[in-house]
Amino acid sequence: MKLLIKFILLYGLLCTSAHAENTPPSAEQAAAKSPAQQMDRDSVCTRCHDENDKTPVLAIYQTPHGNKADSRTPSCQGCHGESEKHLSGSKGNSPDVVFGIKKGAYSPSDAKDQNTACLTCHEKDQNRTHWQGGAHQVADVACTSCHESHAAHDKVRDKRTQPDVCFTCHTDQKAQVRKFSHHPIGEGKVACSDCHNPHGSAGPKLLKKNTVTETCYTCHAEKRGPYLWEHQPVTEDCATCHTPHGSNITPLLKSRPPFLCDECHDGPHQSKNPAAGNAAGMQGGLTGAPSANYTGRACMNCHSMVHGSNDPAGALLQR
Repeated sequence: MKLLIKFILLYGLLCTSAHAENTPPSAEQAAAKSPAQQMDRDSVCTRCHDENDKTPVLAIYQTPHGNKADSRTPSCQGCHGESEKHLSGSKGNSPDVVFGIKKGAYSPSDAKDQNTACLTCHEKDQNRTHWQGGAHQVADVACTSCHESHAAHDKVRDKRTQPDVCFTCHTDQKAQVRKFSHHPIGEGKVACSDCHNPHGSAGPKLLKKNTVTETCYTCHAEKRGPYLWEHQPVTEDCATCHTPHGSNITPLLKSRPPFLCDECHDGPHQSKNPAAGNAAGMQGGLTGAPSANYTGRACMNCHSMVHGSNDPAGALLQR
């Protein structure tokens, strides 16, 4: 029995080997070239395009796009197309795909054509699942609007320099992060991509998670709960009270309490009878005196657990 099993296994292995030898290579395998062949293809371009260009290109060999030890690394033609007319030396013939957003020696190709060349390799990344139909794709933003493939240091991939790239378009947010209360973006501790996925998202505002609250919880886990007594705006949307990019009211509040609280809670307590409710209004109703709590440091003097409470007696978020 043991000999029979060994014979069957050996026969299967021989058949598999024979089939592999006779099976033609796949399209990807046929396109793959050795590092030496890739360098030969590059040398056709680098005879003219070198560090003397207005935009130096040889620094690409200090990046993953120039790592010839990796069989997935494209040649110049892998991104720019075969560009036969351009290689023939005919004046005025540009490469098949010209990357960039500013006109140089040649006008840049359409954003769609540029992005198609990039997505040939990069569309399999799960972070780009929602690129099609995303805000940047719809706005015809090209990959090269943010990325520098020929530079040894791609600014948008560095947490310290990434905001400068984003703020090129998002000028409102540039102003907000310089306000008194802000996330430490300028300090290099937080980057835009910590909250947003620029390549597309199922959530609003290109957020990495499906909701604003889920995205905030990735860092502010202590606010997640679950709580015995919940504050409804906390579970719905953190942006109800906070502005994420910056505010002159700490901690990132949209307005000062008690005015912020009054947006949902109609007016303060009466000064002499807090249990009477809010109907008396800011002036204390019949007493004629404003609420001491209202004119003091606001609602959080008493309702300190604004995000939620687990105390059995914390129904009013007081403990």
